[in-house]
Amino acid sequence: MHKKENISYIATLLFTLTALTSMVIYNFSSFYSNAVSNMDKMCESSLAKEKEYLEEYLAKGLDVLQVTVITIEYMMQKGASSSEIEAFLVEQSERYMADIDENFTGIYGLVNGEYIDGIGWVPEEDYVPKEREWYIAAKKASGKPTIVSPYLDAQTNTIMISVSQMLYDNDSVISIDIVLNQIQIITQDINIDGMGYGFIIDREGLVVAHSDEAEKGKNYENDVEMKKLLNKIYNEKEKKFRTKIYDEDCTVFVDTVMNDWFVTMIISNSKLYHDIRTILMYNIILCIVVFALTSFFCTVAFRKIRLHIRRVEESQRKLENMNEKMVTTIARTIDARDRYTNGHSQRVAKYAMELARRMGKTENEQKEIYYAALLHDVGKIHVPDAIIHKPSKLSEEEFAHIRLHPISGYYILKDIDEMDMIARGSRWHHERYDGNGYPNGLAGEGIPEVARIIGVADAYDAMTSNRSYRQIMPQERVREEIENGKGTQFDPQIADIMLEMIDEDVLYQMKQKCDTTKNILIADGDSQATDIIEHILQNETEYIVHKSSSGKEALQILMKTPVELVLLDIRLPDTDGFELCREIQKTWQIPIVFMIEDKNFDTIERAAAMGIKDYLSKPVTPLTLLEVIRSIL
Repeated sequence: MHKKENISYIATLLFTLTALTSMVIYNFSSFYSNAVSNMDKMCESSLAKEKEYLEEYLAKGLDVLQVTVITIEYMMQKGASSSEIEAFLVEQSERYMADIDENFTGIYGLVNGEYIDGIGWVPEEDYVPKEREWYIAAKKASGKPTIVSPYLDAQTNTIMISVSQMLYDNDSVISIDIVLNQIQIITQDINIDGMGYGFIIDREGLVVAHSDEAEKGKNYENDVEMKKLLNKIYNEKEKKFRTKIYDEDCTVFVDTVMNDWFVTMIISNSKLYHDIRTILMYNIILCIVVFALTSFFCTVAFRKIRLHIRRVEESQRKLENMNEKMVTTIARTIDARDRYTNGHSQRVAKYAMELARRMGKTENEQKEIYYAALLHDVGKIHVPDAIIHKPSKLSEEEFAHIRLHPISGYYILKDIDEMDMIARGSRWHHERYDGNGYPNGLAGEGIPEVARIIGVADAYDAMTSNRSYRQIMPQERVREEIENGKGTQFDPQIADIMLEMIDEDVLYQMKQKCDTTKNILIADGDSQATDIIEHILQNETEYIVHKSSSGKEALQILMKTPVELVLLDIRLPDTDGFELCREIQKTWQIPIVFMIEDKNFDTIERAAAMGIKDYLSKPVTPLTLLEVIRSIL
């Protein structure tokens, strides 16, 4: 018997060892190529991120410039004095440097033949603005914004660029200096596991940023070896190529930014291949040793991992619910600044989601569009209250402030990488299909789809809501305005879908439904009592009832559904009502009403101490139930 067991044991070991050996041999043949491929992907990903960051960084400067140019042109047309324009430049410079980016060193320019500086810099007597590169470049661009080639500031040893634009009079120019320190910091972090480095260079050979800060500001056109590399960078059609740099075999990854700058990463092939071979051998030895030592414990380990994954997933669900609650709260807070727009964002979100559904979008796409619409006006947080609450029509200057809110919203939301259409929806929801919108004058399909959807939903709610400057429009007038706006203000296809929704809304109730529907959760182990309450509330069209027979089920519903009120029995099968109340209050700010079978003073006093809004005595009567609910909601 022992002999047979030994043979079986040895056979098992031999089978396992054979399987392990086969796996190691297979991995040895595939790991090498996979490692190189993965390195390529990592470099390409890093390159793309660097390029994206750089383009976004430069676009930020262009946005600031365009907003400033529009305002100054308006002031010039209104006959503003030089002192008034200077005061505006000082104010804008301080605000942008403080609120948007400290690397913006101020706004300056030549206006009506006079040099004006937003940070108070006084030039030397021989300083001639029209002979400066920022003025010359803007003149050549003929009214379009332009980026002046980077230069090394002698005093600060920092790389700077100027962004400038000629004004409508074909003589005045506004310019902004941007310090590229942040780009250097990002580039300095490029290491590629010690096997390479990265840099950004312009067409003149100037090193804008480099992993080695000592290289920043050098001109590689003056280095014979690096000049050879530059010729390949400028002329190679492929984004990846191999070459020798100082007799070392290297792989070069390169991409262009705005046709003038090149983001480059260089990998030492000898280091890459050496490290791969070394790591592979160590992994083979380690794999054998670890396999022999840990086989007995793997089952226990897997069980722990599975438990951890479940906990992580549960935490993620809670976090997602919290995020939804936070987004909704933010939207409500913004809308509440003006009584005329209270509830506006939520209504627009529901209209937008319905438009998306009818357009055939997936549930995930509908949800993302819903969130984007909820936050489309978040940039109004920067609009002064005096403008928000103004009872009459806005002046041109006041409207210029309003026109900034899409850009402000974009910069608030742009870092939400998981749902990038949220930022796009905020930035471009005031663009028009004919190109006459703001802030960028995009047209047609060039406007992101989410922004086109929000634009239609936003316009519908504006017309069907009372405003400080006008009353609600009749349904026929609303339909006429949307019909007339097809192809000019609105995307024709999306507008047609909204017209279908309006035509189906015979009783003009679409807005009211978006305003009044409330979700109510009943948590009670007594199914008969729950059914009675549900029956009472079902007769009231503004309430949606959700039932749970346990505390666990109640929490699951709360994580999935935005509930406005909880009716909570103090005795549940799996938990105490007070304990469940505390759990709810940790995560959600939802009004809670206790349901009790007897009017025990201690119970009522304890509930009041926990901030409970009210209580109901069981059995619940319809009149009392509705009275309590309506007093809260």
